[in-house]
Amino acid sequence: MSESHVDVLIVGAGLSGIGAAWHLQKKCPGKSYAILEGREAIGGTWDLFRYPGIRSDSDMHTLGYIFKPWKDRKAIADGPAILKYVRETAEENGIDRHIRFNHLVRRAAWDSQTATWSVEAEDSKTGETHRLSCNFLYMCSGYYSYEGGHRPDFPGEAAFEGKIVHPQQWPDNLDYAGKKVVVIGSGATAVTLVPEMAKTAAHVTMLQRSPTYVVSRPAEDALANRLRKWLPESWAYGLTRWRNILFQMFFFNLARKRPKKVKQRLLDMAKEELGPDVDVETHFNPSYNPWDQRLCLIPDSDLFKALKDGSASVVTDHIESFTSEGIRLVSGETLEADIIVTATGLKLVFLGGMDISVDGQPVVPSQIHGYRGVMFEGIPNLASTFGYTNASWTLKADLTGDFVTRLLNRMERDGYDMVRPVADGDLGDEPWLDFSSGYVQRAIDHLPKQGSETPWRLHQNYLKDIFLLRHANLDDGVLRFGRAGEATATDDQADGTPLAAE
Repeated sequence: MSESHVDVLIVGAGLSGIGAAWHLQKKCPGKSYAILEGREAIGGTWDLFRYPGIRSDSDMHTLGYIFKPWKDRKAIADGPAILKYVRETAEENGIDRHIRFNHLVRRAAWDSQTATWSVEAEDSKTGETHRLSCNFLYMCSGYYSYEGGHRPDFPGEAAFEGKIVHPQQWPDNLDYAGKKVVVIGSGATAVTLVPEMAKTAAHVTMLQRSPTYVVSRPAEDALANRLRKWLPESWAYGLTRWRNILFQMFFFNLARKRPKKVKQRLLDMAKEELGPDVDVETHFNPSYNPWDQRLCLIPDSDLFKALKDGSASVVTDHIESFTSEGIRLVSGETLEADIIVTATGLKLVFLGGMDISVDGQPVVPSQIHGYRGVMFEGIPNLASTFGYTNASWTLKADLTGDFVTRLLNRMERDGYDMVRPVADGDLGDEPWLDFSSGYVQRAIDHLPKQGSETPWRLHQNYLKDIFLLRHANLDDGVLRFGRAGEATATDDQADGTPLAAE
């Protein structure tokens, strides 16, 4: 653990990073590696977020790793259960011994003469700078800033006499029992917080500018639990996993092809759950089509039950200003509050927000294209895990592990030191994510582009990505392989030839 150079440096010890390390150990056993984790614990998202009721909105048979069956009865699992699962994976496979905690990566510089990355990580406790180098940089740092979420400034905030809390910085000692709470937001965090806080709060109001599609499903997967009794664990897990993958894909494609029909069905389901006492047309009828933004999943109808029993309510309106006692709305209504929770979203960042350069030239994310959703135009020996927006993150993370290890083994076999995707001609400039959610739109100008065609296109399709990643043709004319010092990563290669003849 004391060496300053490793073959592969993984950044992030969350769900993605631990999975990446498993694939690397399994398929590239001769490679040395380390994991740099900016915080002092394994788990990433599932250790960072501590707000009440924190859970996944994806089922654990698809959010779980392909190589480690999910064993708990609850398929829609809470944060502590997911954190336990990630840590178990690390401990069972000896991955935890490779983690260097409190190493927050700030910058990385590539040198084509030596075919190495030089990485600087700041010790998040002491402020000391740690310098390391590697041959391949594997980014598993997620897609949002850990330093803080999106937090708009509201008029009159200073006048409010209660507490204002953002879910990403949830205080350990916040007592909301018997208090009036307003949760600002309508996304996954808000619909999780409201029913959980409503169990002990005097009342919880979900204040939203615009509605979100909300869908209920059982927290436990009855068929999956039965299959575990009848079949070997890995078989039961595999069958459930594929059933859920295919259903997710079917529903997503149906929403794209017949948005009006799917929209009406979602509204009808909400009306069946809520009855006549809740105005579904006002509060659960978004202006956009299903899957233009991510749907909110609630387990066992918990949000709907809280709205029906009166422990929670939903208000669709705009904020005029905070007051000493709560929030005054544009409609003239005032919401009294002892605590206001700003569940207003995340801040997206590219590659963990680190500064990156290639042969002395800074990389400007908005000026490059992604390759297969894993690598980036002109950047050698770097891969990044970026999951699906319409399915479970880990499905793509596992496929990325397949692709990276195949690439590393190919380079080892043929004696190459570096590889980079090189664009030949106009790729087209399309947004990295075709998603209308606020957190995406706020960051879209700071993210890479995608092209109009494969392999420069970011697909939101697991079946397609199995062929494009797990079975990718590494001799596709786009990946250029080379050896240290033979050519620099900034060479144009206008004739389309590889860096080194094959």
